[in-house]
Amino acid sequence: MHEYSVVQALLNQCEEIAVQNEAEKVTKVVCKIGMMSGIETHLLQVAFDTFKEGTMCEGAEFVINKQKLKLECRECGHVFETDEVRYYCTKCESLTVKVLDGEDMYLMSLEME
Repeated sequence: MHEYSVVQALLNQCEEIAVQNEAEKVTKVVCKIGMMSGIETHLLQVAFDTFKEGTMCEGAEFVINKQKLKLECRECGHVFETDEVRYYCTKCESLTVKVLDGEDMYLMSLEME
């Protein structure tokens, strides 16, 4: 379950940012997680709730924004989003598509006091 190591890295990043901004605690953590990131969001939530104890994020709300798979067709230029794992154009059905978003996890924002 790699979600635990992901959360440890996330908590470390949050604490570094909080210290840089002279904050005493983090009250909200917002992440964007792509559907093809390989991260199970419910396991990430459990890991965050477990490992935030004793950190600057102890009382923080954890918000997960799920990112659909965003693709661009290299044949017709059509840009589209899908919540299915499909690598073909919904307009011309070409198989030559480029992934634009939906494969990564990003820390989008922190609220701190």
